[in-house]
Amino acid sequence: MADALKFAEAAPHRMALSLFPAPTPQDVDELAEAWELHPLLLEDLLHAGQRPKLERYGDVLFMVVRSARYNDAAEGVDFSEFHVVVRPHAIAVLCQDQRWIDGTDEETMSGDPSDLADRDGRTLLDDEFLLALGPEAVAYRLLDAIVDGYIPVLRGLAIDKEQIERQVFSGDAAVAERIYRLSQEVIDLQHTTTSMADVLADLRQGFDRQEVPEPLQAYLQDVADHLTHASSRVSELRDALSQILGVNSTLVAQRQNEDMKKISGWAAILFAPTLIGAIYGMNFENMPELHWALGYPAAVGAMLALAVVLYIVFKTKKWM
Repeated sequence: MADALKFAEAAPHRMALSLFPAPTPQDVDELAEAWELHPLLLEDLLHAGQRPKLERYGDVLFMVVRSARYNDAAEGVDFSEFHVVVRPHAIAVLCQDQRWIDGTDEETMSGDPSDLADRDGRTLLDDEFLLALGPEAVAYRLLDAIVDGYIPVLRGLAIDKEQIERQVFSGDAAVAERIYRLSQEVIDLQHTTTSMADVLADLRQGFDRQEVPEPLQAYLQDVADHLTHASSRVSELRDALSQILGVNSTLVAQRQNEDMKKISGWAAILFAPTLIGAIYGMNFENMPELHWALGYPAAVGAMLALAVVLYIVFKTKKWM
């Protein structure tokens, strides 16, 4: 790290890019010593699991950003956390989840960092004009790649939403759990996009103080516009899932109501013969019907007649 920084500072148009696919405490300590980082910044670099944020320590810029990638097999979203440290002539990117933006794992990232940073010719190093403006241009390119990665995620979540809509109206009882799982993924994505919007807002507020070149300002504004569009789609998706959950609850209540009608109808049909049997099962002495020759057939006939009449009534009212 010290040699890379020395090389970058030896000429005005040089820059050092350091990529840590799986940063260890030793890597962080070496970076902090070579760059003379603030102790609070060193503490942040040693702890993952943070929400996106931006902090400045003198001429050092520190950002925590999160990318998202849709996992079609699990119908979920995989988030990756990155710590970005920018100083004059140098930038360091620490992959806290041992994954790159496109999901490339640590083993694949163990090769030449420049090859990974320029993956598909569109991630970090493909704009020579911006690169000439310094390490912040690389940081902005990283933000752009992360924000652009939210769109495929939203597309995958939208497909899941459409499948859930069809599942809801088909009467699948397992759809409620799927709605809750997808809602949780959307909420996590919304938290990420909201925090990323705060990071971009903080960057824009520092344009004048940091004397950020006009091309970088315009570029970051374009990134912010894309993020705003993604955030609005996330909000729409969350509202749609809330509506779907409400519709599903209504349909479930309707099906339960239909089931209760059938249960009540059969209970009433069975209650009629039970009542007649209970009355003549009391065996009082002064019950003339017990001594009739046709008493038993009459009782059974009354039971059947009442049951048939009730069945016809409930069937007419569509309770059966």
